[in-house]
Amino acid sequence: MKEVLAPPKSAIVRNETKRIRELFEQFVVPSYSRFDLVLERGEGSYVWDVDGKRYLDLAGGIAVCSLGHAHPEITKALTGQAKKLIHVSNLYYTEPQGQLAKRIIDHIGPGRVFFCNSGAEANEGLFKLARKFGHAEGRYGIITTTDSFHGRTLAGIAATGQEKIKKGFAPEVVGFSQVPFNNVEAMRRTITKSTAAILVEPVQGESGITIAKAEYLIGLRRLCDEHNLLLLFDEVQAGHFRTGKFQSWQRILEMEDVDLLPDGVSMAKSLGGGFPMGAFWVREKFANVLSPGTHASTFGGTPLACAVALRIFEVIEGENLAANAREVGQFILGELQKVREKFSNVLKVVRGIGLMVGIEFQPEFKAADIAKELHKRNLLTVPAGNSVIRLLPALNLSRAEAEEGLRAIEGLVFDLAKKQ
Repeated sequence: MKEVLAPPKSAIVRNETKRIRELFEQFVVPSYSRFDLVLERGEGSYVWDVDGKRYLDLAGGIAVCSLGHAHPEITKALTGQAKKLIHVSNLYYTEPQGQLAKRIIDHIGPGRVFFCNSGAEANEGLFKLARKFGHAEGRYGIITTTDSFHGRTLAGIAATGQEKIKKGFAPEVVGFSQVPFNNVEAMRRTITKSTAAILVEPVQGESGITIAKAEYLIGLRRLCDEHNLLLLFDEVQAGHFRTGKFQSWQRILEMEDVDLLPDGVSMAKSLGGGFPMGAFWVREKFANVLSPGTHASTFGGTPLACAVALRIFEVIEGENLAANAREVGQFILGELQKVREKFSNVLKVVRGIGLMVGIEFQPEFKAADIAKELHKRNLLTVPAGNSVIRLLPALNLSRAEAEEGLRAIEGLVFDLAKKQ
């Protein structure tokens, strides 16, 4: 009897890739421009596709995977809590939520915490805080900045300072206006009798890693105090030790002789390390603005989510990953700046703070194309804007892994330079 040989593995995998893509094409809303990769598993700072090809992940799920992939402590937290209690309504008390709120407050300052499921929801909470705060005086306006990003809800896109995000969703939610980033006087000129709050990202992520100046944040605090406005910080992407401090404004201001506190802070992404979770902190002075019945979330602050977030805190602090974010981030930034000096015809500027690095290419090089080329070199990054790629890796990224990623980036830059 003639032996029937199995088809080559590559053909099997191509069929598997095709099968999975067809599932998406038939059943998933096509609201994403996805890269042509089908990822199957991960471990630490690496992921594998269905073909078995390994990639160094410097994208981190867009700053989400704070401890990398399949971290054993997250698995333990998930399974341990799942054996006890996964979900109950917020009509009841659960200890993990109270413990997590205390942990966040200990790192920011006196206040209260509300838990939700995403950064967009966290920002929605801040919008409602601002409107409730100003309601009695007829104040509802929130000033944000150009090139900002505050989520994909209707209010979030009205707050966002990018026209491409707003396109097709008019009429906008009223009350939002944008002014140039890092410009206190532009903020001052835009304040009206209906203004209730100012909202900024201390580090703008989606537009390519633009960092607020210390004097800008200090000036905003003074401006808000002068006009009785809430100062709100969106730390969804830059927060949770990514810059080397718990929140990015704390890192930016660490050399300043100032004890600055905002009035509200939104957070998500790295907070849950891959488990969907968001939160916002409110300064104690305004802790009762959102009274019972004014805001809620069915899934916000479940015991499962809070157990995971608490374990992530323990690992980050136990392994001093804030220091690692500083040291490895500074190494990456320094090495990339050397590459830029050698190949300025390809790289325009490199900027960053901690493990939040933006590499801006010259305008003729498009971010999506660069990301695809890096896929061929076994590296995942995140496009931003037209010509910027972001590095947002796990906080426990090692020096050796950073060097591996740098070799891939430098190799691509060298090849692009040769074609110039």
